Parts: sequence; C-alpha cells; structure tokens
Amino acid sequence: MATAPPTSSELRSALEQAADWCAAYLDRVGDLPVLAQVEPGEIAAALPEHAPREGEPLADILADVDRILIPGITHWNHPGFMAYFGISGSPPGILGETVAAALNVNAMLWRTSPAATELEGRVLRWIAELIGLPTGWFGEITDTASASTMYALAAAREAAGLDIRTRGMAGRADLPPLRMYTSDQAHSSVEKACIALGLGQEGLTKIPSDAEFRMRADLLAEAVAGDVAAGVRPLAVVATVGTTSTTSIDPVPAIADVCAEHGMWLHVDAAYGGSAAVVSEMRGVMDGCARADSVVVNPHKWLFTPVDCSLLYTARPGDLKAAFSLVPAYLTTPEDGGVVNLMDYGLSLGRRFRALKLWMVVRAYGADGLAALISGHIELARRLAAAIEAEPAWELLAPVPFSTVCFRFHPPGVDDEAELRRLNEAVIGHVNADGRAFVSHTDLGGRYAVRVAIGNLATAAEHVDTAWDLMREAAAG
Repeated sequence: MATAPPTSSELRSALEQAADWCAAYLDRVGDLPVLAQVEPGEIAAALPEHAPREGEPLADILADVDRILIPGITHWNHPGFMAYFGISGSPPGILGETVAAALNVNAMLWRTSPAATELEGRVLRWIAELIGLPTGWFGEITDTASASTMYALAAAREAAGLDIRTRGMAGRADLPPLRMYTSDQAHSSVEKACIALGLGQEGLTKIPSDAEFRMRADLLAEAVAGDVAAGVRPLAVVATVGTTSTTSIDPVPAIADVCAEHGMWLHVDAAYGGSAAVVSEMRGVMDGCARADSVVVNPHKWLFTPVDCSLLYTARPGDLKAAFSLVPAYLTTPEDGGVVNLMDYGLSLGRRFRALKLWMVVRAYGADGLAALISGHIELARRLAAAIEAEPAWELLAPVPFSTVCFRFHPPGVDDEAELRRLNEAVIGHVNADGRAFVSHTDLGGRYAVRVAIGNLATAAEHVDTAWDLMREAAAG
C-alpha cells in the first residue's frame, strides 16, 4: 500500500525540528572536525542498496542526517575552513533558500514568476552599484562562475559575426582558426569553456604572468598581433580580478586597450575579488572593469550567500541573447517584447529563485555590514602575512591583495624544491589532521605553497592563529 504524503501539520513539525537543527548546527559547527573523518565508500556503505518501498516519517529522515551524513561532511561553514574560497551559509541566506524551496518557482519567463524576474534585476543592480559597475548593464544569476564565463564567451563568439549559431563550426572552409586569451593563472573554467564552445584547448592562449602573478599585457599584445598576422581570428580575452591560486589582479585597463585595438570581447572574472569592492578602500580592484563587455562576480564566494549564486553582467545583452534565445511556440507569451524572459540568456530553461537569498543577505547585513565583514577578513590576512614575514624560516610567496595568503616553510639551507615540497606537505597534513583547521596548497612557478583563504563568515583571529600555530608546530618537528 502506498504511503500517504506528509501532511501540512507533519511538514510544520519537521520544519520546526529542522529550524532547531540548523540553528544548533551553526552554533556547534566550530566544535566539529572541519575535514570529513571518513574513508572512501564509508557513507555509501551506510546507505541502503535500494530505495525504500514505503515512505518514511520526516523526523526519521532528518535524524539520519546526523547519524549517517554528518560524519562525511567537510564543514564549509566551519570558522577554521580556510582551504578554498569560503561559501558561508549565512542565516539570512539559509532563510532565503528555505522560502525559495517552498515557493518552488521556475524563473524562466517573466510570467512564470514576475517577482523572481524583477527581484533578480533589482538585486543585481544593487550589487553593481556597491562594487562600482555600471548600473545600466544587464545582469542575470547563474549557478557558478564556470557557467557565467561560458555564457560570456559564447556571446563573444556570436558577436564575431561568424554565423556559428546557424551554421556551426564543423567542415567550414570559410571559418578561420579562432582564439581566446587568458593568463597562465586563470581559472580552469576558461579552458573548459573553450572546449565546450568548440575552440578546443589549442584555441586558448595562456599569457605568461609577471612576478606578482598578473597577466602581462605586453605579451598579450604580442600574442594577438602574431595571431592576426598568421590569419587567426582573436575573439576574446578573460582577465581576472582575484586569481584562484594567489588572488592576483590582472591589469584590466591595459588589457582593455588591447581588446579595443583588435575588436575583442573583454570578459573579467571577478568571481572572488569583485565582492571586495563593497569596501570603499578596495573599490580600485575593479578599475577598468567598466570597459569590459562582461563581468562575473560570485556572492557565494565572499558575500555570505549559500552556494550557488553567480552574477553575470554584460554591457551587450543583445549578443548574449542572440547566442542563446530559442523560443518554441509553447513558451511564447503576450508580454514578449515588453519584458525580460531570463531563459533567453543562457542554456537553462529551469531557473531557481536564487535572487531571493541574495536579496535577504543584502538586506540583513546592509552595505556597511558586508563591507565590515570583508574588511575584517582582509585585515586577518594581512596580520597572518606579517607574522609569516617575521619568521626567518617561513617565506611569503605572493602579494596579499585580498584575504588569501600563499607561503611556505623554508628552513635555512634547504633549497631543494622536492624536499621543500615534502616539508610543506607534512605541514598541511598536520594541520588538516588536527580537525580545527583546513588549509590547501597550490603551485607557484614550481614552488609548492601553503594556501590559506580567509573568508568564512565566522572566522576570527583565534581561528587563523590556531592554523598558524599548528603549522609552526609541524615545522618544529
């Protein structure tokens, strides 16, 4: 016999229990080991091999979150989580996700939920104003910067006037080799976009970076000029404000000059660094971005909005729409032409109500509150960098423009890179095994680096100090 679905009273009881659970979890998450303490396959082994034939009470299901799942959770909301860019699930963001789940709307057309479409437009305008982008630009919310960047580069390909939308790229003798450019420090999503868009990995030129891991605009200009002379068609450049490894800032104004000279689309990946511009003293990190054709900023990285929430802005929405709009008869509406239908600006027809959680976060903290939180993270990073520089056996490996610090243990007399890698792997292993902090690594020109990314809503000086103490403890042997 089929089990009846949960009633509204059962749902209310379960939601009350879930609300208590969420609040208690946020209170206790700092006491849990930040890195999951399970072996591969352990969680799967605790789950039934087959789906249940009959329904189970919601309370029982919720209890299994603690019993089965929590041991296998790496806690991104932990104040000691400093391995990757933080994606804090803040209280207003959690509330927004809950309400969005209850509403369960699909914001594909204006008419399928006018509030979802219009709130998305307005909150995107708020963020643009807070970080210094033109407020008249079109914006949409996607899931991640990987999707936002691919959408932007698809628009760049469409804007080139090569009729790829209709004729494709295969077997065309009239289509020259196409090229996009980014730095050797850019996120892998740029290369993935080139793969997905048919340019291939050979269609992306990675421009060398300077000693501070910033794209060299002079070498970009040389590469583009060389390609033009060889009959290659340059399409776009992706500059980065806050690279993944070191959070370096590419010289966007100089890159924009090269793009203007050759008629190339300029996309700026400010997924991480863009959020810092809510701090008035940090507004300069976005210099030159108003000259871009598109920009991506991720509130789920450093604006305390639960994953996923990526903002794609463009000064050329017509090209973005031309790349993706396809309207079958069953999706035409009387409002067409007078409203924005967000399905026209990307691959997804189904669109979650992501604007709701971002709206709640901005309202709950306010512009000043967000700026104060980010300023605090930047100060913590500078404090850690100063402590590293004060230790003779430790070496800072990159500038610290935001709140990520790259460094290594480098004892006097040890200069073999393989040995230094072994020593620093041991440092990271010691920290991550302790359970109070979680840090990561990167490679900087062949130098293995410890990477500490401060950006979690709950992270304070004591948590950074704990990680630093653990590293020095490991180095001391």
